[in-house]
Amino acid sequence: MKISDLIGEATEYDKKETLEERRPKSWLKSVSAFANGIGGALIFGVTDNEEPVGLSDSKDVSEKISEIIKTKMDPIPQVIMEIHEEAGNEFVILRVPSGIETPYYYIGEGNRTAFIRVGNQSIPAGTIDLKRLVLHGSNKTYDSLTSQYKYENFAFTKLRSVYRKRAGQELEESDFTSFGLTDVNGMLTNAGALLADDSPVRHSRLFCTRWYGLDKASGVMEAIDDKEFSGSLVTLLQSGEEFVKNNSKKRWKKTANGRLEMPDYPERAILECIVNALIHRDYLDLGSEVHIDMYDDRLEIYSPGGMYDGSQVQNLDTDRVPSRRRNPIIADIFNRMNYMERRGSGFKKIKGDYRKEVNYKEALEPKFYSDNSSFWVTLYNLNYNVPVEKVDFGDEKVDFHSKKVDFEGQKVNIEFIETALTEMKVNLPTKEKAKEVFLSFGIQTVFSRKEVAKLLEISPTSASNLLAKMDKAGLLETVVGQGKGKYRFR
Repeated sequence: MKISDLIGEATEYDKKETLEERRPKSWLKSVSAFANGIGGALIFGVTDNEEPVGLSDSKDVSEKISEIIKTKMDPIPQVIMEIHEEAGNEFVILRVPSGIETPYYYIGEGNRTAFIRVGNQSIPAGTIDLKRLVLHGSNKTYDSLTSQYKYENFAFTKLRSVYRKRAGQELEESDFTSFGLTDVNGMLTNAGALLADDSPVRHSRLFCTRWYGLDKASGVMEAIDDKEFSGSLVTLLQSGEEFVKNNSKKRWKKTANGRLEMPDYPERAILECIVNALIHRDYLDLGSEVHIDMYDDRLEIYSPGGMYDGSQVQNLDTDRVPSRRRNPIIADIFNRMNYMERRGSGFKKIKGDYRKEVNYKEALEPKFYSDNSSFWVTLYNLNYNVPVEKVDFGDEKVDFHSKKVDFEGQKVNIEFIETALTEMKVNLPTKEKAKEVFLSFGIQTVFSRKEVAKLLEISPTSASNLLAKMDKAGLLETVVGQGKGKYRFR
């Protein structure tokens, strides 16, 4: 490691030319901010102009740093001190890991001040920031806190109905406490209040707008469609999906094998984005709500609250973002209803849905952006400025709802497949997975458990369970002579 690799001051790093003993706040605010955030490093011996000049007595500096932290910080954060030698100079690198006892305060001038990191600056935490830090430090989340509302005063018709449909079972009274929607005294938690039919959490709203043109000020007409939704989070999700569907189009074209559909936006990507916006939003921010803004060429979804760990999504590999949930109880309920998975694969799935579409190209890759207080996702209209006659139909996709589909010269009655899927005694997500397997492999293609697992991004065990259910429904036949565990549709 070289000092030159660290001195580019950013969110995770700060620098000081010398130890300012009489002005400890000048550098302890960074220690506080790092401990209250995702951690960072403070380098002593580097000028504001990023010139590595070193220290005259690095050992003495390190001892004084430790003493000042003990007397000026509460609680005392964990720190790691390192004396680094380079090009004849000595530097002190003070590493501060992300703390678990937040908020970490700087004590001085008769005040206790907690700092947070915004960009490359350490600033005093505001009221909402302090609430977040206190919750984090007490190992609690907003959705787990008990509200002032009694369970007996609210209905959960929408939640029960969707849970029955998507999970394949009833939502029992005892489940409300088991799932964290009520406490033992019959009071709703914030999660329960957010999922009630007439949610009393008034700032839990969804604003949807279909703008005219490419921005919010086209000069001709401001908005083509404008809706505001409130109520249960399940209602908000369904309303958001419906708004996008009503304000987008789906092209199609007949092909040799059926009909090829080309939506403006992949439906699964839309669902994933709205689910994430509602589940992971910061409900401590009382002055904001989730927004869906549609333009001719794109769709933008805004959610209050940045990444839960304070990182910036645009600086991360979105295929490998670990799952950290701001509202784990709400996330668990949506997982039980098969709207999302427990593993952190949302970003990857959204990009994967786009890459499967006919009109996809790299310039239309979904974009993700976050800062300290907001999260944005931009989905591009796959059909914008694409003439119909110039669409590339290299990888043709079959319309499942066509009554007759030609697979390599054979006429197959798709009504049999639809009937068999309908009669499968499984929940809706399992039926959708079976449908996707059929759309991908068709009648003649032989496939294995491994190929199904890769297609659906599920485990081999889950793939085996799905194949067993499809076989029981009469959809599959075992293929012999091509290795063990090979199947195709009847």
